Amino acid sequence: MSLPSLSEKAVVVRTMFDRIAPTYDRMNRLLTLGADQRWRRRVVELSRVGLGSSTLDVACGTGDLIEHLMASGARVVGVDVSAGMLAVAERRGFVGRLVRADGLELPIASASIDALTCAFALRNVVSIPTLLAEARRVLRPGGRLVLLEVAEPRLALLRRLHGFYFGRIVPLVGGLLVDREAYAYLPASATWLPAPETLAAWIVEAGFEDVRREV
Repeated sequence: MSLPSLSEKAVVVRTMFDRIAPTYDRMNRLLTLGADQRWRRRVVELSRVGLGSSTLDVACGTGDLIEHLMASGARVVGVDVSAGMLAVAERRGFVGRLVRADGLELPIASASIDALTCAFALRNVVSIPTLLAEARRVLRPGGRLVLLEVAEPRLALLRRLHGFYFGRIVPLVGGLLVDREAYAYLPASATWLPAPETLAAWIVEAGFEDVRREV
């Protein structure tokens, strides 16, 4: 499918997530065979949050990662641009922990949080470097940034299988069960992700140290 231009991207993405919000969690479980929950638990481990830690989940969606972060004892605020996603999160019991805002312009005081997480959202923002700069601004010295994304495997065979599944199966199943346009966009939007080496360089340029990739 053809992706929206940068000038259209923010509106197109927000409208799409508003539309698929009611079924988003069920489709994540189905299309990842439940692995998305394991990945989120790993994000919590890497963020090293615990009782009383102040944590910001950017592009929080329906609150899946908020739930895991809260289980660690952390104090969590979730930010998202999609009113539809936040409405689902509110119904899950996260009222008072949610803010409708853009991750590129966070309504959070500088140097005020211990950890910032962001899952499956880098491809959806207009400017990844701007998001990284905002993350650095709001984190305290020594604070941790943990990003979760689906990237292409390094091995050629796994890369082909990955391409077939996300390029063919995901749009087919998502289109049949929920929304053809949205589930064609989601795999195609991976083209907006930089190479891992480029992303690591951007993170360093934003002011972070000890940048590591886990696959």
